[in-house]
Amino acid sequence: MRFLGIDLGTGSLKLATIDGDGRECATASVAYAVETPQPGWAEMRVEVWWRALIEAAARLPAQERDAVCAIGFSGQMHGVVLTAEDGSAVRSALLWPDTRAAGLLDAWPEPQPNPVAPGMAGPLLRWIVRNEPQSAAATRWALQPKDWLRAALGGVVATDPSDACATALAGTSGAWNHAQIDALGLPQEWFAPLAPSYAAGGTLSVEAARALGLREGIVLAVGAGDTPCAALGSGLAHDGDALLTTGTGGQIVVLATAVPQAARGLHAYRAATDHGYRMAAMQNVGVALEAVRGWLSYSWADAYQDAFGVDPTTTLTFLPYLTGERSPWMNPAARGGWLGLALNDSRATMMRAAFEGVAFSLRAGLDAIRANGAPVASLRLAGGGSVDARWRQLLANALEAELYALDCPNAAARGAAMLGGLASGHWHAADLAALTPAATLVASPQRDAALAARHARFIDLYRRTESWFSVSA
Repeated sequence: MRFLGIDLGTGSLKLATIDGDGRECATASVAYAVETPQPGWAEMRVEVWWRALIEAAARLPAQERDAVCAIGFSGQMHGVVLTAEDGSAVRSALLWPDTRAAGLLDAWPEPQPNPVAPGMAGPLLRWIVRNEPQSAAATRWALQPKDWLRAALGGVVATDPSDACATALAGTSGAWNHAQIDALGLPQEWFAPLAPSYAAGGTLSVEAARALGLREGIVLAVGAGDTPCAALGSGLAHDGDALLTTGTGGQIVVLATAVPQAARGLHAYRAATDHGYRMAAMQNVGVALEAVRGWLSYSWADAYQDAFGVDPTTTLTFLPYLTGERSPWMNPAARGGWLGLALNDSRATMMRAAFEGVAFSLRAGLDAIRANGAPVASLRLAGGGSVDARWRQLLANALEAELYALDCPNAAARGAAMLGGLASGHWHAADLAALTPAATLVASPQRDAALAARHARFIDLYRRTESWFSVSA
């Protein structure tokens, strides 16, 4: 018995199979590149996704494919796929990094239940109606990426609350905001019916089964967005369970019994289960460290060795906001750099300040979550940018939280596969806690008064520069 998870990501499609006890058995992935026909645009031809799925499925062992009895879906959030009545794509999918609708956000005046970005379905659809009337006229459904894929495999046309609530066209519960949709001049019939992420959403068609080397009639779960799927796959099952992901950017996700109250700088969305979750999303983690490493001409091994081989200076601070910032500041004009450089500073002290600055930026997001009612004392740790033990210890000290490394390299695909198991009836909600992947304590916070002082200096310097950059931008 196997459950297959399909994670339709921005840069790759990943597959993972798990057995009846939730253990990962096989994986496969195929990468692709986002298409940018014009500056600021981010698109993808759905044929690229389809070919990637067929190729990835072919890489799974035949015995794994033969054992698959249900499929679940995880997908990049936001964006939109316009489809015609016959299910064909009207145009290339528009993806979340797309900024063409940046001038159309006036329809979402603050305060909003969640921050609105130009790459969300709402602003993108507003742009389509204004600029591509021929595409709008041919559209029957405006779908999220994973919902298009499920329908292409023979499933029903539907979406789930976790994806719907991140479109800027629905409330935090995931229910469509019909008054807002009307006010934007969008057809109500474009928007798919809602169903739980773990509900059955049709079965695999004969044609799709033949293309993927699977059995026809396999149950298809409705699925969820990639962040809630990663939370599920990482074992977040109870109120207050938290996950820290560090990659190009950073995310802190904290599960909640109900959808939390809105707070500026934080996202409050529906989870893949009947929970909600708070999320702080920080843009400048791996991207900032990689930039600094390059500027200072370090290899990664030497960057870690030098940075953690010197004592940090009391006056040097690095603000990592090279691409603006989301949580908690919501300041796209924010900028970064070193402040307090002295003649006795070196590459090593500058690299160390960069690691600390990134850790402090994550702390700012976590503090916003704590202020919103979630007293986080420990976090599960995921992401390729958080492996070095010295970096983990700095993160634990800066965040004032225990860090647990997960034995779960494909969390979103695993979460999608778990949704397949729920949709087929193999598991029920009460079983989820028992499916938590193994986690090992890798860092406990140590009291460090000097680090606390440098953190206070970081916050003070950001606030001093915040207004300057906002005015200058």
